[in-house]
Amino acid sequence: MWPFPRKPVNRRLGRRHMLEVKARADVLRAARLRFGALGTGILLCTVLGIYGVWRAAEWATDRFLTGNDAFAIRQIEVQTDGAISAEQIRRWAGVRVGLNLLALDLSRVKRDLELVPNIKTATVERVLRHGLRIRVLEREPLAQVHLPEVRASGAYEPAVLYLDEDAVVMPPLAARQRAIPPPQPPPVYPLITGVDFGQLCPGRQLDQPQVRAALQLIIAFGRSPMVGLDDLEQIDVSAPETLQVRTVQGTEVTFSARDLDRQLRRWRQIFDLGHQMQKTLATLDLAVSNNIPVRWLEASSQPLAPPKDAPPARLRKKTVSATPSPAVGAGLPTPAADLRSPKEIRKRKSESGRSAVSLFWATDFGPVSDFGFRLSDFLTACRSAINLHPHHV
Repeated sequence: MWPFPRKPVNRRLGRRHMLEVKARADVLRAARLRFGALGTGILLCTVLGIYGVWRAAEWATDRFLTGNDAFAIRQIEVQTDGAISAEQIRRWAGVRVGLNLLALDLSRVKRDLELVPNIKTATVERVLRHGLRIRVLEREPLAQVHLPEVRASGAYEPAVLYLDEDAVVMPPLAARQRAIPPPQPPPVYPLITGVDFGQLCPGRQLDQPQVRAALQLIIAFGRSPMVGLDDLEQIDVSAPETLQVRTVQGTEVTFSARDLDRQLRRWRQIFDLGHQMQKTLATLDLAVSNNIPVRWLEASSQPLAPPKDAPPARLRKKTVSATPSPAVGAGLPTPAADLRSPKEIRKRKSESGRSAVSLFWATDFGPVSDFGFRLSDFLTACRSAINLHPHHV
């Protein structure tokens, strides 16, 4: 062994190579700061550039387009198919001469016009460089409803509102809103009763199924064989499945809400049968599919009220033209026997004879003063059936 003990040495002090961790962290921190500052500068310059371009484009648009007097509106053309005046339509649209044509919001004008209850659709177009064209399709009244209102005196008086084919409620046009005076006498539309008063708000579309069925009945009646022979005066929609109708001649007819065209054809057949027997209808229940209940009146017991005239054709101005509706006859049409073949005549007589016998056998209840079954009426129906079938004699 070594005679002198070795002095202890700290080995850590003898290391020559050291990890410079602190120096590397400083370098990374400085690099991150440089990249962050560079990215922030690029983003700020981009935002400022976009804002500058936007402001420049806005200034150029206002200077050369929307603020340029060369594009000011000088002519407003209004086309309508109804009676609303052009000045009233321009007032509802909120446009006037002098506004910039390119700065005008066409969608806003269209929306404002279609919010008017009496206007169905509207179209707005620019006509460069100084024109604006507005086309309006007005709603056509189809029926009327009465809304009770309290007057200044405290009394209730009905306010008249109209319904179009889409069941949209609309008020009547005031005299100052019309381009022409109302027709004289004013047209009378069928009155619909039993409507929920809470829904009678101008511009609102009614969602009652019975109201829509009543409007479909009015449309179907206009193309039915009963046109000119009678007319609808009042339709009660309070019942859930049927429509209670009163005509101008005092006949009370019950309709089902379905298959209206077929019921109108059966009404015409029964009407013709009563005309042959010199009787008028008092009540008729067409909601029954078989053995229709009928109550008759003697023809001389009640005078017949003339049916209403056909509504006048709608006024169409500017480029929209109107086609006048054909005149409606007031009496029974002439028989078509001269225009049909003998085979068709025999078939028609056979169907009429079968319907006459089945109708009176099950449903004839005599005049209003006598509700019992009268044998004379039955014998008359049998004789009519025999006359319609000479080959059975």
